[in-house]
Amino acid sequence: MSAREQELASRLDRVRERIAAAESAAGRPAGDVGLVVVTKFFPASDVRLLAALGVREVGENRHQEAQAKAEECADLDIAWHFIGGLQTNKAAAVARYADVVESVDRPELLARLDRGAAERGRPLDVLLQVSLDAPDATHRSGAAPEVLAQLAEQVTTYDGLRLRGLMAVAPLGADPAEAFARLATIRAGFLHRHPDATRLSAGMSGDLEQAIRHGATHVRVGSAVLGSRPAVK
Repeated sequence: MSAREQELASRLDRVRERIAAAESAAGRPAGDVGLVVVTKFFPASDVRLLAALGVREVGENRHQEAQAKAEECADLDIAWHFIGGLQTNKAAAVARYADVVESVDRPELLARLDRGAAERGRPLDVLLQVSLDAPDATHRSGAAPEVLAQLAEQVTTYDGLRLRGLMAVAPLGADPAEAFARLATIRAGFLHRHPDATRLSAGMSGDLEQAIRHGATHVRVGSAVLGSRPAVK
């Protein structure tokens, strides 16, 4: 085993232990929470090592990097999650390689995602990114909670898109426990209308325990598994 593989195996074990402890503390069954490892800025060789260590879901934030890695690792049995902000003109291209797009936040993306899914020849799983930021936040990401219902209904009109649930990020500087508690309330109303859209992607390296406590079904972890990110290219 190479030094890098040993490092990844050790880090991955610690993250899995954290997830298991958080599941237990929340009274949830072991294995209830899935792990998406975010490989942004790390090479495809790390994706291969992670796959050998049992990782089956990988997240990427940037289209060009994600597309190149997906092509290079096409032989691996992994699902690719696009989790970054999505430009409308890139949506169709992302849908051609992604298995899940977690950052759907506006209706303008839907027709293009549907087209890309059709070109790939299979449906695309989508999560709606809900904003937990204050209404007056300068750099607000995600859809406002009050427009989720309308956006969800629009997703269901496309044959190539499958509504799977919600994604959210705790705002910088906010108490993640409070943010994820609000998310749990938003999700309860959402599930009343869309009971099959059960996925909740929330929680990262620094706050996965709070997210799991409030119902996250998947956490997105980068640095805790891969280490400090290389300099931005």
